[in-house]
Amino acid sequence: MPRAPSFRLFLPSLLLTLLVAGCGDKDAQAPAAVTQPSAQAAAAADPAAAPLLGALQKQLDGYRRIIVLLADEEQQSAADRTTSTRIGQQLFHDGLEQRGAIATQFDTLLRGTSPQRFATLGTVLDYIESAPELFDADRLAFREVLRDLHERIGADSSLPAVKLHQRIGEDLEALDEIERNYNQELTRIFSRFERTRAIELKREKWDDYIAHLHKDYSREAILRDYGVIEPYPMSMKDSDREIFGRDLPPKTVVLTFDDGPHKAYTDEVVAILKRYDVPGVFFEVGRNLGKVDTDGKVSLGPMAKISRNLMEEGYAVGNHSLTHAQLSRTTGDALRQQVLDTDTLLKDVDSKRAPLFRFPYGARNAEGLQLLNEAGLKSIMWNIDSMDWADPVPESIVQRVLDQVNKEQRGIILFHDIHDRAVKALPQILDRLIADGYQFAGWNGRDFSVARPRKGSDRDATVTTGYEKSWAIVVGIDNYAKWPKLEYASHDAQAVADTLTGRFGFPSSQVIVLKNEQATRNNILAAFHDRLSDDRTGRNDRVFVFFAGHGATRQLASGRDLGYIIPVDSDPKEFATDAIAMTDIQNIAESMQAKHVMFVMDACYSGLGLTRGGPSSSSFLRENARRSARQMLTAGGADQQVADAGPNGHSVFTWVLLQALAGKGDLNGDGLITGTELAAYVAPAVSAVSQQTPAFGSLPGSQGGEFVFQVPDSQEYLNADTRQLTADAIALNNKVDAAQDAKNSEAPVTVADLQGGKAKLVVPTAGPASDRQRSQQANDRGLQLYREKRYDEAAVQFAEALKLRPDFAQGANNLGFVYYRQQRYAEAARWLENTLKIDPSRAVAHLNLGDAYFHVGDKAKAKQAYTTYLALQPQGSGAAQARAQLEKL
Repeated sequence: MPRAPSFRLFLPSLLLTLLVAGCGDKDAQAPAAVTQPSAQAAAAADPAAAPLLGALQKQLDGYRRIIVLLADEEQQSAADRTTSTRIGQQLFHDGLEQRGAIATQFDTLLRGTSPQRFATLGTVLDYIESAPELFDADRLAFREVLRDLHERIGADSSLPAVKLHQRIGEDLEALDEIERNYNQELTRIFSRFERTRAIELKREKWDDYIAHLHKDYSREAILRDYGVIEPYPMSMKDSDREIFGRDLPPKTVVLTFDDGPHKAYTDEVVAILKRYDVPGVFFEVGRNLGKVDTDGKVSLGPMAKISRNLMEEGYAVGNHSLTHAQLSRTTGDALRQQVLDTDTLLKDVDSKRAPLFRFPYGARNAEGLQLLNEAGLKSIMWNIDSMDWADPVPESIVQRVLDQVNKEQRGIILFHDIHDRAVKALPQILDRLIADGYQFAGWNGRDFSVARPRKGSDRDATVTTGYEKSWAIVVGIDNYAKWPKLEYASHDAQAVADTLTGRFGFPSSQVIVLKNEQATRNNILAAFHDRLSDDRTGRNDRVFVFFAGHGATRQLASGRDLGYIIPVDSDPKEFATDAIAMTDIQNIAESMQAKHVMFVMDACYSGLGLTRGGPSSSSFLRENARRSARQMLTAGGADQQVADAGPNGHSVFTWVLLQALAGKGDLNGDGLITGTELAAYVAPAVSAVSQQTPAFGSLPGSQGGEFVFQVPDSQEYLNADTRQLTADAIALNNKVDAAQDAKNSEAPVTVADLQGGKAKLVVPTAGPASDRQRSQQANDRGLQLYREKRYDEAAVQFAEALKLRPDFAQGANNLGFVYYRQQRYAEAARWLENTLKIDPSRAVAHLNLGDAYFHVGDKAKAKQAYTTYLALQPQGSGAAQARAQLEKL
C-alpha cells in the first residue's frame, strides 16, 4: 500500500602521503615574511629555553635520521635493509631515553618559582608550532613530548598553566589531524574553534622533505655515527636454536608484541586479541617489571601485574632482555645479567612464563645463543616487521604488514605494544588476514601451533569493520506529482544522510542524496549503475541504501507478489513500467562488487523473494570478513501504511532507525551494529508502537555476511547547551524500551520475512572488552539516557564508567551535570571539581562548575570558575552566559 499521506603504502610512501597534498615546493608555500623565530633565535631571545630547545633538536635529529635510513628501503639490498632497520631501532630507543631527559627538564622548570617559567614553555611551544625550518613531518617527532608536558602541566591549576594546558591540547589535536587526514588535501587552516594558538597544518611533497634532509644527513654518515652492526651469520631456516616463522604451515602467522608491558596499550592489544579470539606472544623488557638486587632479591614494580594478568589469561610472555641493549656487542657477566635477570623477574611474576627470548633489534652473537641454550630459552626472531616503531601512521602499518604477509605467505609478525598506532592498526590487519583465510598460531609449550578456541570464548563472534570505502544512496520523496504527497520522507532521507556522513564518517562525496524532484526513476537507477555497479565499488567496500517514499505491490499472473518503490515521476496507473521493481534492486545488488550492501526501505510492500533472514547466528559472524552480505529491512508489508507522524518530523520507522544508529542498535554491547542487530531492534520496536510489521531478510546471492556499523565513541561533555529530546520523542522511546524490556534479551528475536513467514534473529554474545572500552560504552549509554531525561539511570551509567576508568574526565563532567539537572548542586560541584583535577583546561567544566557554585551560593568560587572559562574560551558558546552571571555576582 502507499505510504500514508500527512593503496599500497610503505613507510616512505605513507609519510609521503602524510605530507603530500599536491602543493608546490617548500619555498613556494612559505610566507613572504616569517615572524616566528628559528630554534637558534628563540634560544638567544630566551636563554632559559635554550636547554629544552637543544634537547628537542636532538629528538628531531634522531627522528630525521630514522627517516633518512628508511626512505629508500625498497632500493636497498636485503643486508642493507637489515642494517638500516637495526640502527633505526637503536635510534628509536635512544629517542625514548631522550624523551625521559626532556621530561626531567620539564619537571625542573615547573617546580621552580620563577614567574617566567610559563613564558619559557611558551617559547618552546612557539618553536614546535611555528618554527619556519620545520616541516609537518618534523612536528610529529614532538607528539610524545607534548603529551608528557600536557600531563605534567595539568597538575598546576593556576590560570597561566591552565591556558598552556589548553594550548598544548590544541597542538596535540593538530598532530592528530595530520595523522587522520594524511591522504586528504588540506585547503584551510586547522581551526574549528577559537584557539589561543595551534600548529598550522601544511602539506609538503615528500621528495622536497627528503631533499631537505639529505642536505644535512646521509645514510652512510648515520651508520658510521652509530656503528655498522653486521647480522650474525646463520641460516634463515627455523632450527632448534631459533625460529623465524618461515617453516610455519601455509597461511599461518604468529602475532608478537615487544617492549612492554605498557600501562595502557598492552591491555588495549589484549582486548583486540580477545575480540578476535587469536593468540599472541609478548616479549617484555625486564626493567619494566622490576629489578634484581646483587644478592638476587627480586623487587617487582606495578607493571608486573599486567604481565601476571597476561600469563593468567593464557598468553605466552617471553624475555626481551633487561634494558633493551644491543646484545651482539655485550659479553660476559653483562650479557648474563641481561638475559638471566629478566628470566628471574618473569619467573617471579608467574612460573608459567614462556621459555622464549627475543634479541633486541635482532642483534645476537654466538655467545648469546649459547647462553640461551644453557638457560633453556629459545630465540624467537621474525620475518615480517610492521615497523610500527618508526611509522607514525596506522594505515601505512596495515598495508606494510599485509604486503609482507602476502609475499611470505606465513611467518612471525613483529609489533610493539607501546604505541597507540599499533593498537589502531591491529584490528584492520586481523580483519584482512581473516578474510584472506589466515590462521593464527600460539605457543603450546614446545612450538607454535594453531590455537584452539579459548575456553568459554565465542570464536564466531568477530565481525569485520575493515571496509576500504563506504558508499550510500539516500532517496526521500514528499512532492509526488501523481501519488499522494507525503510530509516527512525528504526530512527522513536528509537525517539518514547526515547520520552516515557525520556519525559514521561516510565521505560526503560518496553519499548520493536524491530528494523530491531529483528522485526520478532515471536518476535513481543512474545512481546505482553509474556510481556503484560492476567494478565501481571494491571488494572490501560497503554500500548503504535508504529509500523513504511510496511503495506498491502488484500481483503477477503466477499469483506471486512483486514489490516496487515509487520514484517521483511515476504514474499510479503505470507503476508496473515506470516504478522500480524489486527484481531490479536484486539485479543491482548482485552487480555490485561491494562486500556488504544494506537496503533500508521506509515504504510498505511485499514481493521480494528474499531468502530467510534468520537465524543469523554467531556461526556466520566469524566468517564475516570473507562472506558477502545483501540485506534488506523494510518498514512493513503490502497491506500496511507507513506511520508518518513520528517525533521531530520523522516517520515512526525512520525515528526508530535513527535511534538504533545512535547506539541503541548495539544489542550486545560490542561497539558494533550489524544488519541483524539493526533489524532485531527496529522491527519489534516499530511493531510495538505502530500498525506496521517491518520485515528483514537477505537477497539471493548473499553468503551470510553482515553489514556493520562501528559505533563511534561520543566526545560530548554535557552542558546547558546539550540538546534533549522532545516530550513526544521521549514518550515514543519509552514505549519502545518497555517493549524491549518485556522480552528475554537472550532469546532469538522473531521478525517477519518478506515471504509472509517468520525469521528468528540471533544476536551473538559480545567478546571481551577492555576497561577503557567498557567505560566509554557506559558513558555513551548515560548520554542516551540523559537526552531522554532519565537522570537516575544516566547517573548509574556515568558512575559505572568512572568505576572502570577513574581518570575519565568526560564521565566525571557528565555525572556532575546530571546532578546539576537534578538540582543537587553541591554534588554537582564535587564532581565538576574532580573533572578539573583530571583535565584542568576543560573549559566547559569550568562553566558548569560556575553554575553549580552559583546555585550553592559560593560567590567567590563561582566567580573564579566563570573567569577561568572566559580566559579559556572568550568567544565560546557559553561566554555570554558567563558574563551575565559575573554581573550578578
